[in-house]
Amino acid sequence: MVKREETIEVEGTIIRALPNTMFRVQLDATEEEQPEKVILCTLSGKMRIYRIRVMPGDRVKVELTPYDETRGRIIFRYK
Repeated sequence: MVKREETIEVEGTIIRALPNTMFRVQLDATEEEQPEKVILCTLSGKMRIYRIRVMPGDRVKVELTPYDETRGRIIFRYK
């Protein structure tokens, strides 16, 4: 299976739920001294299929593309 493009996986916290399964996620600051960013994220297809509930305050793993780092896809919710 060939991966279409390289993705960046980061962790963050959901700070706001928006309509149409969109969320505002605050990303954790990395060791490269980048400030914490707030990005717009949507749920991945598998999370929609299995009806995994995501609420504000949950810790999540987000997948970003190198082309647009202001939008992402939530791929995992930590317990």
